[in-house]
Amino acid sequence: MNLNEQKSAPIYEALERFRRRRVVPFDVPGHKRGRGNPELVELLGEKCVGLDVNSMKPLDNLGHPVSVIRRAEELTAEAFGAAHAFLMVGGTTSSVQSMILAVCKAGDKIILPRNIHKSVINALVLCGAVPVYVEAKVNSRIGIALGVETEEMRRVMDANPDAVAVFLNNPTYYGICSNMKKIVEMAHERGMKVLADEAHGTHLYFGENLPMSGIAAGADMAAVSMHKSGGSLTQSSILLCGPSMDAEYVRQIINLTQTTSASYLLLSSLDISRRNLALRGKESFAKVVRMAEYARGEINAIGGYYAYGRDLIDGDSVYDYDVTKLSVYTQGVGLTGIEVYDLLRDEYDIQIEFGDIGNILAYISIGDRIQDIERLVGALEDIKRLYEGDPNDLYCGDFIQPEVVCGPQKAFYADKKQVLLTESAGAVCAELVMCYPPGIPILTPGERITEEIIEYILYAREKGCSLQGTMDPTVEKINVIAGQPLIS
Repeated sequence: MNLNEQKSAPIYEALERFRRRRVVPFDVPGHKRGRGNPELVELLGEKCVGLDVNSMKPLDNLGHPVSVIRRAEELTAEAFGAAHAFLMVGGTTSSVQSMILAVCKAGDKIILPRNIHKSVINALVLCGAVPVYVEAKVNSRIGIALGVETEEMRRVMDANPDAVAVFLNNPTYYGICSNMKKIVEMAHERGMKVLADEAHGTHLYFGENLPMSGIAAGADMAAVSMHKSGGSLTQSSILLCGPSMDAEYVRQIINLTQTTSASYLLLSSLDISRRNLALRGKESFAKVVRMAEYARGEINAIGGYYAYGRDLIDGDSVYDYDVTKLSVYTQGVGLTGIEVYDLLRDEYDIQIEFGDIGNILAYISIGDRIQDIERLVGALEDIKRLYEGDPNDLYCGDFIQPEVVCGPQKAFYADKKQVLLTESAGAVCAELVMCYPPGIPILTPGERITEEIIEYILYAREKGCSLQGTMDPTVEKINVIAGQPLIS
């Protein structure tokens, strides 16, 4: 990586040149640098609103970049060690879906773990590809899915030699990493592409002594959520490609769904953040690791909580662990993760990333400070003292891997009917059901509903999880396939 070249931020610099010219706008957006919406200026500031501009020749065009955006993409690819990079303004959801749409068509098989983000299932609904799930072990103590074991992946690959791609989380929301390099080797031996969901892995490209990044492991594509651990604005993302991918074809795929009115606020934030990480990422993420490890030790010293880390590594189902993830099992103090999540926000003005049945995640990144860590630790200690309950009263909440009856697209577009959730056992689900965040589906279209799954959903709702994805906003009812279940 050429650090001198990485000091440049082409989109940001072009916006600064544009701002100094005081151009009179007879184009969109209609707020005309904020003059038509003074309340917006008051909220966001004159400079911010003044840079909310439309594509034009001096600023390039994201759908067909030839100048400053293309140069920013080249610098991003170099910084991340990729053959090509795309700046994305539809979040990592659009990056994930573009990866799948670029390699899968209707009827194609794609091998993937079940603990994927809802964006993956939605991509399968769009393109008609069929999921082949590789079973992941579950840590019964903390109730989360672990990584993909290489021998299990080999078995699934051999049983499905016609699969076109393998999709992996690197890392998972909880910090779990599979043996990405080995799985890439096995997939490529069989002519399969490898797609990496690195929504929570920007720092893997710049930090030291962290799990291997997808591109370094040889993945063909990787979706990287710069706004999470990389410091850019919310909804900005990067899609990376290895040398095996036709970059201009991938751009055509992206343009099928990505906006033609790209936000230059998002684009410039990606440009500036890439420069920041290229120049200062190593020391920034070393600080993040120190803070996370310090917090882990302090929380475990409280008792009852379990802030897990590298102690989970077993060389296979947990091949590696991302120590920047401060994931904490809370049921040891007699509270579900969502209850601790709510208490931290409502009683202590601390907003963490998510709480589920058994765990919380406090997201630590380049913007955190040690005093914030101290405040979080103190609040968790206080919560234990004031609200501690009996762990035996809690539902374990193990990760459930449902039976797949048919592909997501078939189920989503099938004739369906709405039934009471409590009376849906045995039916085939025709929509998504999930707690968000983290956005890992409890049920996807085409999966069999069981009493165990119903119990889990009811318990999650009772404890305050934000259940989403169903047509019924209360999740009292659920859409199921009408008539006989479809068989793929």
